[in-house]
Amino acid sequence: MERSCFLLSITFLLVLQLQYSSVGTVGAAQTNITTDQSALLALKAHVTSDPHNILVNWSTTTSVCNWAGVVCGARHLRVASLDLSYMDLTGTIPPLLGNLSFIVELRLINNSFHGTLPKELSYLHRLKLIDFEYNNFMGFIPSWFGSFPKLQTFNLFKH
Repeated sequence: MERSCFLLSITFLLVLQLQYSSVGTVGAAQTNITTDQSALLALKAHVTSDPHNILVNWSTTTSVCNWAGVVCGARHLRVASLDLSYMDLTGTIPPLLGNLSFIVELRLINNSFHGTLPKELSYLHRLKLIDFEYNNFMGFIPSWFGSFPKLQTFNLFKH
């Protein structure tokens, strides 16, 4: 009888541990996509002109993975690609964009983004493609652009 109670107690504790582990995992996934959401909402806040209302669905009521120009990876359900090319957007790039830790492709071709590129973009170690051509960025190409270990394509042509 004692052995049965002991086994029942152990089984109960294991079930509780599994439930706790599952909740912890779900919470972590929500935190990560929330991080991506915050980074993209910071970008939206730095857009001063969106004449075609492209970013109108970028809100907390819509899943980040359904936002215009955003593609999420199937494995991690994190932002893997951001393509806001040819959307006539005007604005600057916020430092928080450096929090898109799973992003592989970043395209902002043919808009009117300006200013300097924030150093925080150097945190995007998975980037394979950066295409900022035909915008109005100023200054030199930052030295930290050498910190992208997987970068294969980098375009920064100016108007």
